Amino acid sequence: MWWHPSQIEAIVTRQFVCSHLLPEEIKRLDQPLAFGDGLTDGTYWEWIDEKAKRIFLICLDIGVPDQIFGLVDDSWDDDDLPIPLGQIGRLSLTPSRDDKIERRFYFRQFHYLLKFVEKGDHIAYEDPEVVPINVVDKRAGLNLHSTVDRVELPNRPGEILSRRRLPIGVGPGLITEEGFLYEINKARNIENGHLASYSGSYTHHGICYALFTLPSDFNLKSLLVAMPSSVKSLAKQDRRHLLMNWIHCLVDTLCYLHSRGLSHGNVKPSTILFNSDNHIFYTDISRLSAEAIANTSDRSTFDKESYDYAAPEQWYRPSTIHSGSHRRNTLITSSGSTSSDNSTFSINRGISENNNPGSALHSPTPSLDSQAADIFSLGCVILELLSLLMKRQTRAFASHRAAKHKLAGRGGAVLDSSFHKNIGQVESWMIELAKDASKKDDQVFRGVEPMLQMVARMLSIVPHERPTAQEVEQCTYKVLKESCQITEPHCVHQYGGWDFGLGNLQISRGSGSEGFNISTRRHSGPARPGSSRLVPGRPLSSDSVQGRDMPSTSGFQAMQNIRANKVRIWQAHVYAGNKSSFPRTNST
Repeated sequence: MWWHPSQIEAIVTRQFVCSHLLPEEIKRLDQPLAFGDGLTDGTYWEWIDEKAKRIFLICLDIGVPDQIFGLVDDSWDDDDLPIPLGQIGRLSLTPSRDDKIERRFYFRQFHYLLKFVEKGDHIAYEDPEVVPINVVDKRAGLNLHSTVDRVELPNRPGEILSRRRLPIGVGPGLITEEGFLYEINKARNIENGHLASYSGSYTHHGICYALFTLPSDFNLKSLLVAMPSSVKSLAKQDRRHLLMNWIHCLVDTLCYLHSRGLSHGNVKPSTILFNSDNHIFYTDISRLSAEAIANTSDRSTFDKESYDYAAPEQWYRPSTIHSGSHRRNTLITSSGSTSSDNSTFSINRGISENNNPGSALHSPTPSLDSQAADIFSLGCVILELLSLLMKRQTRAFASHRAAKHKLAGRGGAVLDSSFHKNIGQVESWMIELAKDASKKDDQVFRGVEPMLQMVARMLSIVPHERPTAQEVEQCTYKVLKESCQITEPHCVHQYGGWDFGLGNLQISRGSGSEGFNISTRRHSGPARPGSSRLVPGRPLSSDSVQGRDMPSTSGFQAMQNIRANKVRIWQAHVYAGNKSSFPRTNST
């Protein structure tokens, strides 16, 4: 039992106290206090009731409830707690000095002086203090120095949290206390229903503990290999709707992050989680994530998954070649209908003016647009989900991407199956998915080809040619509503605060075609007044209602500058060769 102050007040009544005293002791409760020389008319019960309920509970706990009278005679009250171990001898708990009783009193007093972790709080507990927390289950640690488990706070019943354990120190697998406080201060204001969000934290016995919402049961990486029962048990139509809604939830959450000038920085199947209720969410973006903890143990290990789903500029220098102030339309579907076999997909390969493919990757640049990198990585994940919808195996997709490599990469162990190095193979896979979808009767499959056209734009090799998260969300929403005929897509929000260029997004059906033409332009200069528009017929979140005013030109430009300086957690080490520093998700 965790002794909350309200419980102490409710439980320690006169009846409760009398039930633990002898008859002659009960009579003494109503007698005047022995001290004060008649200057007070208070009784022993009144002192206990008003000032010493915790002390009585401690005496009862260690088996000497009758000693409450002696403690009251010496004017001890709850405000004197905690009493240092060296001073407990003054309490005279036993006729003769008993070190065992005194030590029990010392340690048990902290059970009645609990500090409860409230939402958003950080508490630094002293070593003898007791942390009021219930472990729901405990899972194997990521390494010898860190564990992740599920907990419940007694002051927040019914809310299961994920607890991360980070030892304090300097070196691999450790974090300084100052660094920990810095990270939680960054994480405090980031909260979303599809993002593991900071809920509270504390330090105790030289360990930092971070509490996050949304403990997971599965991740997309495992789903792509074997479908868990929570998904498999769904009716076929419900499962298809779930996958399409998941795409919209992920895109919407990325809108939330990008609208705050942040980026996730590590979008890939293993960092997209879901629970047994099929609620999908991203891992948090702090360096307190489980993956960041594990990565500190061995920075030299090659993370193939991160490489495979990374944007090309995260492994090569991004381009500074721009064709103008606006982004070109690189996503035009074929004129044939989706029932034909003529669907084509063209991914911008970044061919410069001298027609040298890929040369745009090697021009020097002072910074990296990590939000554009998020878009590329999410495009890869969406393509995996569409493949799963079409019952294509992720292993077959990886083999297809690597099929044209004759030489093994990275020491000859495996072929390069990354998305960014195998654009042609990705395009051919998308064509096959579109053909398969055109043969299906279910209305949900009518959304596959327009969704693939959107993905083609997201996978542009040139960062500034990719759509913004808001543009992707608008397209996804329209595909789900008009093509898939999903009446109420999940996560319909509009995050205000800066211009997403919604007025530039046009989604139209080609003449006699079921395909979509997606045209969008992102201005590299200041925001245009009045360019942010609401989508007819769509409900708004409270956030969007509060944030619909357009920012000033300078404010919007500042937001663009913030975006340009975000770096992926492992990307800095690729450029700088730094193998000793602690990985960081975002800088602010």
